[in-house]
Amino acid sequence: MASPEKASTAGLMFDVVVIGGGISGLAAAKLLSEHDLSVLVLEARDRVGGRTYTVRNEHVNWVDVGGAYVGPTQNRILRLSKELGLETYKVNVNERFVHYVKGKTYPFRGAFPPVWNPLAYLDYNNLWRTMDDMGKEIPADAPWEAPHAQEWDKMTMKDLIDKICWTKTAKQFATLFVNINVTSEPHEVSALWFLWYVKQCGGTTRIFSITNGGQERKFKGGSGQVCEKIMGLLGDGVKLSRPVTYVDQSGDNVIIETLNHELYECRYVISAIPPTLTAKIHFRPELPPERTQLIQRLPMGSVIKCMMYYREAFWKKKDYCGCMIIEDEDAPISITLDDTKPDGSVPAIMGFILARKADRLAKLHKEIRKRKICELYAKVLGSQEALEPVHYEEKNWCEEQYSGGCYTAYFPPGIMTQYGRVIRQPVGKIYFAGTETATQWSGYMEGAVEAGERAAREVLNVLGKVAKKDIWVQEPECKDVLSVEITHTFLERNLPSVPGLLKIIGISTSLTAFWFVLHKYKLLPQS
Repeated sequence: MASPEKASTAGLMFDVVVIGGGISGLAAAKLLSEHDLSVLVLEARDRVGGRTYTVRNEHVNWVDVGGAYVGPTQNRILRLSKELGLETYKVNVNERFVHYVKGKTYPFRGAFPPVWNPLAYLDYNNLWRTMDDMGKEIPADAPWEAPHAQEWDKMTMKDLIDKICWTKTAKQFATLFVNINVTSEPHEVSALWFLWYVKQCGGTTRIFSITNGGQERKFKGGSGQVCEKIMGLLGDGVKLSRPVTYVDQSGDNVIIETLNHELYECRYVISAIPPTLTAKIHFRPELPPERTQLIQRLPMGSVIKCMMYYREAFWKKKDYCGCMIIEDEDAPISITLDDTKPDGSVPAIMGFILARKADRLAKLHKEIRKRKICELYAKVLGSQEALEPVHYEEKNWCEEQYSGGCYTAYFPPGIMTQYGRVIRQPVGKIYFAGTETATQWSGYMEGAVEAGERAAREVLNVLGKVAKKDIWVQEPECKDVLSVEITHTFLERNLPSVPGLLKIIGISTSLTAFWFVLHKYKLLPQS
């Protein structure tokens, strides 16, 4: 480590250095620069965007191989993207969805596949209702303070699913629901954390839906433009290929060193990288014990995002929209969405290889993955045209050393209640952003913006430029993307669970038997 004197004499003094050039870091930098602060963003990769990444080539025009989806109630990312001149378009859902289970294809419409078995339907309905009801008890900004926090944090989601669900079909779909939403397994994640995660995304229906949900829209031209356009605004204030290796706040100002031994001096730091990646940085003085423990305990999810391109959108000829929900342990892909361009050009299907399957299939050659995916689509869609793609793109986020995985970090059992409360706590002159620190749509681009702007306002507050009460700002609803309140029918609210039904049957059977005995032995009063 070079001396602080060398850093200061280089003239590289800033009000704030932001570590990480993803959406969270750049949203923070943009807000700070608008308050006339000198800001420098240090990004480890040779590109900005973090977990968003728009690839451009002659085959695809453009494609989001990372974070892509936005929707109603995600008002910060919608406002920011509009400021940057970006437009959204709706993911295609004009035709029918497909649910593939037990080797058969079942077309349907709506957020969730229909369930025809009465017992299974009661089980499904009780699962969603119970998860939403439990979520209502959990404060979005302090899940560790929930009344049942200790109890729920000791449980895995597998424990909770086994407790709530009685039928095998409901248990299997609940497992898929966890896989899809947090790219990890039910046995890996804390029930408290997952219930919080679903709650802060608006509940089970909002998080899982396309229409009126988290997957409703994409950006024309790709989500990577958000960071690229902010980098354009900041100019020389963004430096690429600068992994930060050292943060020294033992003096009056903070000294930052990068892997290529450049030194920068600043008054404050915003760390906008996944929690686990802060373990790559040396700190002086050392981070507090709770922070050190926390960052060692938050693994990243596992996902390979796969885009298969075809000459035409053949699925539409069968009245399918391109969204498939696939329940099959041998199937590489668990869920798909239509990824055709908004003008109908470059027909494509996007599919996720998730959690345990991502680890398993990453060991195969890319061409084998491609073939397995095509064979799956041919089987599910009942079309040989699926076997004839014209191009294939994929991105395995597990091999990215400056992400560690995607979509987000998850909390294993016991970690939220023990260490969770420090996730946003500043350490001296270091403030923390990143989507993991958000309280609404954490794990999404929306959460990244919330966290970045909140961290920026924390710094602005210390500098006397923003009042403490204005650190957390309620974002007005985006008028271009209005949300519809999610309501539930009388039956959905009041139908019994499977054990509830059995109890009712048991009571009614007991009453019938009791009445029969009374009648048989003439113990009933005679009229």
